[in-house]
Amino acid sequence: MGISVTKLLIILAVVIILFGTQRLRNVGSDLGAAIKNFRGALKEGEEDNSSGNKGEVPDGEEKPGKDEKPDSHA
Repeated sequence: MGISVTKLLIILAVVIILFGTQRLRNVGSDLGAAIKNFRGALKEGEEDNSSGNKGEVPDGEEKPGKDEKPDSHA
């Protein structure tokens, strides 16, 4: 029931005919750059979290008590 190699080659040929190799190359490089930037942002976020910000409350906000629910700011 799966897709055979022959069907995949036909789909690849149709995509190349429709979009051309230059556009596919641009899409591939743009997608690669987006993934690279996303991974960099994840690493940066992990470094921010591990730098000692745990439990700290930004200025002007109060920590909710045991019985209080945190406010949801939309």
